[in-house]
Amino acid sequence: MVKRKKIDNTIWTGLLTILALLYVYPVVMIFFNSLKQETAITTDSAFALPTPEIFAGLANYVNAIESKGFLQSLGYSLLITITSVAAILICCSMCAWFITRVKSKISQALYFLFVFSMVVPFQMVMFTLSQTADALKLNTPYNIWVIYLGFGAGLAVFMFAGFMKSVPLEVEEASMIDGCNPLQTFFRIVLPMLKPTLVSVGILEAMWVWNDYLLPTLVLDIKKYKTIPMLIQYFRGSYGRVEMGPMMACIMLTVIPIVIVYLAGQKHIIKGVAAGAVKGETT
Repeated sequence: MVKRKKIDNTIWTGLLTILALLYVYPVVMIFFNSLKQETAITTDSAFALPTPEIFAGLANYVNAIESKGFLQSLGYSLLITITSVAAILICCSMCAWFITRVKSKISQALYFLFVFSMVVPFQMVMFTLSQTADALKLNTPYNIWVIYLGFGAGLAVFMFAGFMKSVPLEVEEASMIDGCNPLQTFFRIVLPMLKPTLVSVGILEAMWVWNDYLLPTLVLDIKKYKTIPMLIQYFRGSYGRVEMGPMMACIMLTVIPIVIVYLAGQKHIIKGVAAGAVKGETT
């Protein structure tokens, strides 16, 4: 029995390793191609390793940074990601606290409304989103976070509400006896206890906002503002010409920051997702 279990574990480990390599392979090939001369990146040689004859070093990365306004796009992407994630974490954690602590039909209806929003396809609202954003003046990098807050609230509230049920109510009652008002209780007592879920939700939402192409394209004025995913498309020139080298380098520059953030907080992601999934239902 023990021997068979070891064999099964070995098989599963092998299969999962192969699956992980298949996921990583496209990123590795993009990295290798970003080190090649642009003329060497063709359909026939795209999967070949760079050789000394076609090795370009960091020339493609320098070209990607210096052309097309990369640094400006990087600034807009950072601004949108930071403001959106901050708004989602603060507003949704407070909303989840209200839902789990106030037992009423309104709070239950609000919870199920957030859960329902997770299954509504973005395509259902994308055609009216641009006009609505223009009418409400939400079409700049400085206030597009309001739109991201609406679309990201469903998952965040679901995970926060699940973890909030594990927070002892007696701790909050003790803080109020000591003279804390509700806001002080939340920010001084509840919020620090939400650290695993805060980190996991923050990373998941940051990955979504950072890599998002469709929503900024629909909402922002592309003549004035470009995020990095939008900028990548501008390496496609006229008459079908594509600057493959700088495009590959720009993709790698986009991937690296979010990978670093993910690796730094991956243990918190597991804790936060597990806590939210186990208890993520209202009573």
